Order: sequence, then C-alpha cells, then structure tokens
Amino acid sequence: MISAADLRERFAAARGFPLDSFQEQALDAVDAGRHVLVAAPTGSGKTLVAEYAIDHARATGGKAFYTTPLKALSNQKYGDLVREHGSEAVGLLTGDNSINGDAPIVVMTTEVLRNMIYAASPALDGLSVVVLDEVHYLQDRYRGPVWEEVIVHLDTAVRLVCLSATVSNAEEVAAWIETVRGPTTAVIEEQRPVTLEHRYLVGERGADALHLMPTFIEDHGRLVANPDVARLDQRGGRNSSSAGEGDRTGRRANVGRRGGPHRGGGSAAPRTRLRTPSRSETVERLDREGMLPGIVFVFSRAGCDQAVQQCLADGLRLTDTNERARLRQIAEAHTDDLPADDLEVLGYRDWLAGLESGFAAHHAGMVPPMKEAVEEAFSAGLAKVVFATETLALGINMPARSVVIEKLSKFTGERHEFLTPGEYTQLTGRAGRRGIDARGYAVVLWSPFVPFDQVASLASRRSDALTSAFHPTYNMAANLVRRYSKFEAHHLLNLSFAQFHADRDVVALERQLERTRTNLARQRELIPGDLGEIEEYAGLLVELDVARAGRRGGGSRRVADALEALRPGDVVLVRGRGGRVAVLGHDQRKKQTPRIVAIDTRRAVVRLGPDDFDASPRRVGSVDLPQPVNARNPAFRKQVADRLRNAKLRDQQLRSKSHDRRIAALERQLADHPAADDPNLRSRLRAASSVARLERDVQRLERRIRGRNDSLARHFDRVLRVLGAWGYVDGWSLTEAGERLARVYNETDLLLAVAIGAGQLDGLRVPEMAALVSCFTYERRGPESDAAMPPPRWPTKTVALRWRAIDKIARDLQHDEDEAGLPETRSPDPGFTPYAYEWASGESLADVLDDDEMTGGDFVRHVKQCIDLLRQVGDVAPNEATRERAREAADACHRGVVAASGVAASSTSPA
Repeated sequence: MISAADLRERFAAARGFPLDSFQEQALDAVDAGRHVLVAAPTGSGKTLVAEYAIDHARATGGKAFYTTPLKALSNQKYGDLVREHGSEAVGLLTGDNSINGDAPIVVMTTEVLRNMIYAASPALDGLSVVVLDEVHYLQDRYRGPVWEEVIVHLDTAVRLVCLSATVSNAEEVAAWIETVRGPTTAVIEEQRPVTLEHRYLVGERGADALHLMPTFIEDHGRLVANPDVARLDQRGGRNSSSAGEGDRTGRRANVGRRGGPHRGGGSAAPRTRLRTPSRSETVERLDREGMLPGIVFVFSRAGCDQAVQQCLADGLRLTDTNERARLRQIAEAHTDDLPADDLEVLGYRDWLAGLESGFAAHHAGMVPPMKEAVEEAFSAGLAKVVFATETLALGINMPARSVVIEKLSKFTGERHEFLTPGEYTQLTGRAGRRGIDARGYAVVLWSPFVPFDQVASLASRRSDALTSAFHPTYNMAANLVRRYSKFEAHHLLNLSFAQFHADRDVVALERQLERTRTNLARQRELIPGDLGEIEEYAGLLVELDVARAGRRGGGSRRVADALEALRPGDVVLVRGRGGRVAVLGHDQRKKQTPRIVAIDTRRAVVRLGPDDFDASPRRVGSVDLPQPVNARNPAFRKQVADRLRNAKLRDQQLRSKSHDRRIAALERQLADHPAADDPNLRSRLRAASSVARLERDVQRLERRIRGRNDSLARHFDRVLRVLGAWGYVDGWSLTEAGERLARVYNETDLLLAVAIGAGQLDGLRVPEMAALVSCFTYERRGPESDAAMPPPRWPTKTVALRWRAIDKIARDLQHDEDEAGLPETRSPDPGFTPYAYEWASGESLADVLDDDEMTGGDFVRHVKQCIDLLRQVGDVAPNEATRERAREAADACHRGVVAASGVAASSTSPA
C-alpha cells in the first residue's frame, strides 16, 4: 500500500504545476482522515481536492462516490474521471443512466446516493469517501434537503469532501458538519485564480461608438466606483424616479441591431441620451478588445435564441474556415443518432449556422445533444460567444475570458427579482481561464432602470450566507420510522443544518432574553411605591390618548401606541384592503416603528404601520384565527379572509356624543386615581413605560425561542399525523403501504403511493401508463399554472377518468394537510399527458411536438422525469401486471432524442 507522502508526491507531479496553499491545506485534511469543506471561487481548483480524495480512497482499498446536483454535471464529471482513470474504474448512476455501478469510482446525483442510504444498498459497502459537489445547493428549495439527509444519514466512517462556491458563513457550515460527523476542516479561499476586472458598457443615441469603462478605479490604495461613469450616467438624463428594473424587465427584448434589447416592444423606459448596446454591438466590441470567448447571460430562453438570430442577421462571423469545419464535426458527432425529421423540428440548420459562425445559445429548452455540442465547442475555444440562461453557471465547466450580464434582474417564474451578490458572483465566476488569461472581465450593460451606483454596489459585494431548506417529507418520515426508533428519528432531525442554525440563533436569543430580564428586574426596582397602581394609571393615560386621537385624527405616536395595543384576531379598519384587515400579530423585524402583520379580504398578507392609518386604529370586531397560525399557507389565508368578510363589526362611525362621554369618563378616572397627586408621577410613569416595553420584549423573545426550538419536531409530528390518518404508519411502525411509500422519491410521494394503492395505475396500456405517471412529474409554469386545467386534448377516456380520480384523492389529501397545518401537496397536472402518450406510442418527435410551444429540451426533460418515476412504479406497485406495464412504458419512452444524450463521447477528446 502506498504511503500518504508518496501518494501526495505522485499526485502533485502528475498535475505539473504547484498546488495553491488552500489546496495543500485541504489535502492535509484528507491525509489526516478529516472531513473537509472547501469554499472557493469558481475556477479556483476545488475539484483537485476531490480528485486527490478519490486517489486516496483507492490507494487505501476503498471506494469513492462523486455526487453532483445535476445529471448534466454528473455526465460531465463521469467523462472527466473516465479520461483519468479509465472506463473500467468509473461508473455512472443518474436515473437516466446506469453504467458500471460496481466500479471503485461512481459518479451519481445526490438524490441517487440518498436513495441508496435509505435502501441500505450493498453498493455502500467499502465506501471510503463521498464528494459532495456544489454543496451550497442545500439551500435550494426543492433539492436542498437531500444534501442534509446524506450528511446526516451516511455512515460516520465515510469521509466527506464538500465543495462549495464562496459563501459568507462557510465556517458555520463546517461547524455543523463537525457536530454531525466529527472532525472537519473548513478551507476558505477568497482569492480568485485569475484577476476579475469589472466593466460597464453603454451606448449613446445617434452614435455607433460604445463606451467600455472600468466600473472601479483605484483611489489612495482602494477601489471606488468610477466617478466618470457616474457623471456620464447623470449627464445622460436618467429619470431617477423611474420604476426599478424589476418592474419593467418582463418586456420582450427587441432584436434589432441598434437600440439594444430594451428598445421598442412598448417599453415605458425613461428617455435618455444613453441607450443599451445591442447584442451584436456588444459581441463586436468584445471581439475588437480581445475579450472573447465570452458568455452573455440573458435571463430568457427566447432572448438567447433571439440573440443568435440577431447576430446571424447582422452578418457576424467569428470563425475561420478550419474552425468552421471542426465545429461542424462536433455538431455532427453529437447529433448523429438523431433522425433527420427530428433535427428539422429542432431547428438544426439554424443552430448549426450560428455555431459555425462562432456563437450559440445554451438553455434548458435545448435538447441535450445540441447543448452538449455547444459545451464542447466552447470549451475547445471554437465557439466564441454563448448566450446562456443562468443555469449554465450552476456547475457546468465552461470558463470564458469575459462574462456579460445583460440585466441585473431575472424572472423567477412569479416575479422579477434583482440579482443577489451571491448570484452575481456565481455568474461572473466563469470569467477568466486559469493558465490562459491574465485577467477575466465582468461586463454589465447600461440599463435605463438601474443607476450606475447600484451596479457598482452589487459588483463590490461578494457572497451570501448559506441557509437551510430542510423540511421533513412523507418519504423521509417513512424511512425514519422504518430505520430508527422514535428517539433516534427526532435526534436525527435535530442534527439538520436547519436546527443547528436555529439552535445557534437560540443561544443568541437566550443571551438577549437574559439581559432583557435583568434590565426588567432592575427597572422594576427603580419604581417607588405600588407598581400595579402606576401601571393602571399609565394604561388609563393610553386609553385617553387613543380616544382623543380617534376624535381628531391623532399623530403618528398615538397611532403607533394603538397599533401596539392590537392583538391577534382583532379586526381594524384601514384604507383600501377591502376596508378591513384581521391582525395576525406584530412585525418583529422593525425595531423602531410598530407594525402589524394582517390579512385582508383578498387573502393578501400585509404589514401596516402608522402611515397606513388616518387615525388611531381601533378594534371594531374579531375573528377566530385557524390554528396553527401560518400566513404562508394558502388555505389558512383563505379561511381568515372568509371569516373577515363575514365578521360582524361595531358601528364604524362612533357617535361623537358617546365618544365624548368616554373621554370625560377617562378624565374623571385619572383625576380621582390615587397616583394623580404623586409628586414623582412623571418619573414613575417613565419607569412604568420602560417596564411595559421590557415586558413586551421578554414575551417576544420567549415566543421566538419556542418557535426555534420545536419547529422541525412539530412539522415532523404533523407529517406522521397525516401518514397515520391515511394508513401508512401505525404507531411507530410502517404498514405495507408505508413500506411502499419509503421507496417512492417524488415531490408528490404520498399522493402517488395512495394512487398506486387505490389501483389507479392498474389495467392500463403502456402509453396510458406513461401519460398518467407524467401527471406526478409535470408541472406547468407561468401565469396559467393551474394543475386542475385539462390538457389541450385527453389522449384517451381512460386517462381522463383516472386523472379525475387521482385529483379527487389529491383534494382529500390537501384537506387533511390543511387541517394538520402542513404545506399542501401539489395537484396532479395532466398537461403533459398527450405528449407522453404519443411518445410512448412510438410517434416521431415532429408529430409529437407538431409546431407546439413546447421546446425540444423541455420535452426531453419531462420525458426523462417520467421515465425515472415509471421505473420506481415498476419496483413498488403491488400488482405484478402494473409493475410490468410501468417498466415497459419506461423502455418505450427511452428512445430517439431522449436516449441520445448524457454520456456521448467527446468528438475532440482522446479515445
């Protein structure tokens, strides 16, 4: 067996370049048998640590798993490792592909490893190290919990090598891993391997020349925003009162050469002397400056395709004869298995024309063979410009000399949001090729909606804190019951990063609570005489103040006092919002100005402060709030809004006489009160006010601590309650149906398990099986994302009837989830049923898509998701015929363009 020192020396010699200090530090941790978290910028060489850990595992007779969040990234890593270790030593498991799974090195998606752990797969025997690539994905809303499950449940003898983009709390993440698994080293590298320079590109109306200016300049040894750019921005006549970019960026981009992507299209952009450079102009300028190859991030698939067409229409060509021949070779190698009819419907000729000219699009709407050809062409330096959506930045190895960001906002599927510093850093991380470029460039285009100082502010900040998206799912709960005792299961939940983070917050909150209680006790001691007496007097003063304010409108302080006096369930009147709102509680995020959180008659959650009221708000009625209070739950909001609309209110216009009588009565009570003649009344009132404030602070902190301590445990218990009601757990054991659920990995896991158990997948033909299973994987996006909406056409009457039965199950389940205070399982979406049916029936891609709006890439992705779930049904369905139909449906769907992707050999790589 080779020694660690010899292994290290051999590894370094094979690289042919000296290792960076952070890499040496990480390798030291691997040699010491510690877990290691490497947080470093894109392109800095994090993967080298993973490569060494794999060599170390093999040298000591162990196996190594390399996990990634994306199938495309797994495919790429598989190719890299095959070139280094040979095809016999490397396997691939992604759901789409299963190649050499017993190899000593296996690349897989993180979900596959999680499923192996729950299934106690024998493939885990002899496992020495697991590489968790892109571990910052644990904050992803949908995929994130999988990382935490792996880190918590993986055998503690297995060492972890976690690779992450730069995050501001890497030490905290490493501390959590150490708490869960043992000694862990955090290796943090802030320095990029290639210097990044920021540029600002702006055009002027009536002029062809563009201004390419540094975003920052050096001033007395530090970088500051370029004042010349700021002056140009101001001289251009920017309308500073215009709406932010996030309010405008939904407009369709103009593809004409001059005027840029914001011109035309009905945009209400403020008129200025400056303009956004067009895509063709941008490419030409970067080419002249020697700043290519480049990636231009366009946060729209259609925008990426339009950009290629614009460059073609403007006659741009960035390649020579030899490069064009090599690009054609790459394109043909990746698409050779696709029929001519499929290529035609995929727009192959236009795509090839752009690629041969040196530019291409890259987004999820493209089929994998074409996308992979673009990746290879760009990595080989043949494609000069790629117009890409942000998915390219998520792990795919495509470094460039320059990165261009068209707009600093993107559409999330629901609304436009400004880029975070972490997202900006992730995108610009592609700029600068190590060993090739002396520096990389991050270029932001001028926009009429974003002032230059906002651009500079974003570019000057580095990263975000990593947060947890962990929550117990039905499948997770079933596996916890299956494998652990009740005590062990709760303990494992408490090991999650979510709970670790909450516990750290609890420590800080407990300290704050202790200080507040000490201050409260000290303040009480300072009040001479009877504390209850002075508190009663102060309360009467507040009532009088509120009553007087209600008569004459009041001031902001009086309104604030009245807001603080409101309690959950109170109904108050407010401008707009249907005239009334129901109070949920007080907004604790604002330290200075009291605000309430409420729900209006339109189900919207609102935060209201003194500026939202013309007079002091008064309780005019009340509603019973459903328990638990969960403003994020649509069903909760609906119930509150319904009760609010039906609430009986007191007379909205208090008669002035009764109001005056109330004021007079309060004035008499105050005059007759025992404290009225106290010579120290003013100081006692001040002290009582401080006591009241501190008491509110104590109550607020106690609520926050309670919420932090048992939120995960409560959520888990609610999940178990629903599982018990549906017959999947009995006490602390799984029923037969529960055993089935433990092997279903899908966003709608329980719904699918119930549908299988109810026989809704029995007796189907192969195409019908594919169509019906697609309802559990497909989800419409955009403004018409209503799963209850039928497809354009039902493939068969049987599919329609079965979907309606499953939809009825979904509504019953959602009702129980609402009662338990859980997020609702999404309804089955039949929108993909005709596509899945026709494809499983053997029809051609051209006939299936038939000039439809669905792109080839979306079609392939949805079919692959359907195949993965069909294979699961083929494993868990209790009916043998159903299992057989599901497996046949998966095989029928895995053909043509769906099968021709993932692990195709590179046309330019050595054999």
